[in-house]
Amino acid sequence: QVQLVESGGGLVQAGGSLRLSCAASGRTFSSYVAWFRQAPGKEREFVAAIRRSGGTTYYADSVKGRFTISRDNAKNTVYLQMNSLKPDDTAVYYCAARLLGTPAGPGDYDYWGQGTQVTVSS
Repeated sequence: QVQLVESGGGLVQAGGSLRLSCAASGRTFSSYVAWFRQAPGKEREFVAAIRRSGGTTYYADSVKGRFTISRDNAKNTVYLQMNSLKPDDTAVYYCAARLLGTPAGPGDYDYWGQGTQVTVSS
């Protein structure tokens, strides 16, 4: 079992920054850890992911150049630094982990956190 706990969400003005954290406990080795988000009335969408082996990162086009995913393996924590935030970034942000192999989509992740709300005001 893996437990994921997100933190760092909040209310910020457009152009501001937030850093989300995803702390893992239990069986902490995961091949991939990702951030997804879901806005009201919309489907959950991929934001960013990081591969444990090599640290390769992946981003949705909508956040490239503004968001940065990183990890601290010693702390079993993955971060999402979000800069130049826009009102369209408003959503609940979820951390997800896949234990083995390469995920193809949200359904391929084994564990999910409870989510943290990010609200960007215009």
